[in-house]
Amino acid sequence: MLMVMALGAGFMSCDNAKPPVKRTRAQVKRTGPATMEIIPEGGQLPYCMLFTTSEKGVIRQLTLTRENRSIRCEANQPVANTRFRVPVQEGKVRVYVFFSDEPVPTGWVAQQLYELRDKERITAMDLRLPGRIYMETLEFTPETVDPKAAGIGVTSDGGTAPDAGTRARAVEPAAH
Repeated sequence: MLMVMALGAGFMSCDNAKPPVKRTRAQVKRTGPATMEIIPEGGQLPYCMLFTTSEKGVIRQLTLTRENRSIRCEANQPVANTRFRVPVQEGKVRVYVFFSDEPVPTGWVAQQLYELRDKERITAMDLRLPGRIYMETLEFTPETVDPKAAGIGVTSDGGTAPDAGTRARAVEPAAH
């Protein structure tokens, strides 16, 4: 009888247990109204790649290299030591940060993100990738700046300047 009570108490304590805290793998740091840095937390897999999907449906690969593979990412340092510009006219973006234990061809990820574009939530389990993969989804909303308040004399229509960060590959949604 005493053993049954002890087992019952054990089951009751499981019901009252708090769920495990979700581990944050990276953070987005606003560096300007429409610019951000992505900073990996410590203890992540050594390679990473970044993609964004905007409210308008545009998918951008932010970590574009000649080899078209994921890059080495250092903990507590901005990815690619770069600030990434998010076009204001595209609205809020989801930032997908993929960590891997080996360099992964980014084209595979881009294609799969395109195929999954209508899915509300994407996880690493949705992707067919080699090795160990961890994924973090972040959000960033670019803001417009009032040129008078910021003391800016020249304004732009939101076009991309060549020095606005690293090159990015974009996939626009098809017109219907």
